[in-house]
Amino acid sequence: MAASQPVNARTGGRLGSLAYSLIKERLLDGVYPAGERISLESLRSEFGVSKQPIMDAMRRLESDGLVEILPQVGCRVPSYGPVEVADFYAMFGGMEGAIAGIAAQRWTGQQLTELRALNAQVTTLAKSKDPAARSHGYRLLNRDFHNAIHQMSNSRVIADMSRRMWDLSDMLINTAGVPQPLASSIKQRAHDHDEICDALGERDAAAARDAMERHIIATVDIIRTESLVNT
Repeated sequence: MAASQPVNARTGGRLGSLAYSLIKERLLDGVYPAGERISLESLRSEFGVSKQPIMDAMRRLESDGLVEILPQVGCRVPSYGPVEVADFYAMFGGMEGAIAGIAAQRWTGQQLTELRALNAQVTTLAKSKDPAARSHGYRLLNRDFHNAIHQMSNSRVIADMSRRMWDLSDMLINTAGVPQPLASSIKQRAHDHDEICDALGERDAAAARDAMERHIIATVDIIRTESLVNT
């Protein structure tokens, strides 16, 4: 959204929900670094709304674990240490691995073909010479890829829980202090996706679970390696 166009001019209502979506996208793209204070007044002025919709959005984002509301201080982006990040991806990897194992037994029809088509787009994206375009494009395509696996699992409970985890994962990746941290790793990530697709295609739940878990946990090493390169 252009900063010059107020939120209320586009919606006519439901301002808190739209503010929530816009601010969340910025958090997931790493517009606000870890630990940075988010100016509510600046957002209110930019979006052309009162303070209330902004606070409503911030409360929702806090419940998602994407911001912290500090009494008498304001709002800021959470900052997590290396051990906390590693712990998160260990847990996240186990959860996504379990989903992949379920999906291996439940997918139907054209779902696998569509999943492979999404990964083909990831492979094509790796050829882009623009790191920012690769990073942003991968975040979106990667979510589509994993959402497709969630659809294969045919469980609304799983999909909702996982969405929140993916939001936090995207924010952790893009607020790690490394510019476009996954931009140089897309070929490897696409290869991981191929292994997951192969396991799903064979309806091998154990292999799908293992491939997915390794794929998710490897994110920590990529961030760590990129941090060393950029120091």
